[in-house]
Amino acid sequence: MTFDEFTRLRLPGLARFAAMICVDRGLAEDVVQEVLLRVHGRWAEIDRLAHPDAYVRRMIVNEYLSWKRKWARVVPTETVPEDEVGADPFDQLGDRAQLAAEIVRLPRRQRVVVVLRFYGGLSDAEIAADLGCSQGTVRSHMSRALATLRVQLDVPSEVGDSDERLTH
Repeated sequence: MTFDEFTRLRLPGLARFAAMICVDRGLAEDVVQEVLLRVHGRWAEIDRLAHPDAYVRRMIVNEYLSWKRKWARVVPTETVPEDEVGADPFDQLGDRAQLAAEIVRLPRRQRVVVVLRFYGGLSDAEIAADLGCSQGTVRSHMSRALATLRVQLDVPSEVGDSDERLTH
């Protein structure tokens, strides 16, 4: 497969994957662009891999995790340009918007693990391979992330729901 074919077939999925990890569409686009520039230069080598998609996905994760260091070199300006992006349909869905807001607060590694599991549909072994860590570390990040999300979202128990319905 050529690099052009790869990007034509995989770019939409890679962009969505990056957007889920980064939570910021602009940052996701920047991350994917940086990664694809590096992939293009090494395409002959990457194309020979058994799973080039997984390799590129890992590059996206690594780029996202190291993005903070890159921003340290940026000099801020006095004015911030107006955001001209149209309404995001994702934000119109109340529960998803609330969940997305809480996912943003997770530490980066936990956020990456949650996105790889629930958005990417990857197993512990696949996530561990993508992140270069053990499966135990993946499970630890997932456990902490889910515990944090449960507390932050303050999901009522079934008993509490039925009690409220009876009193109202």
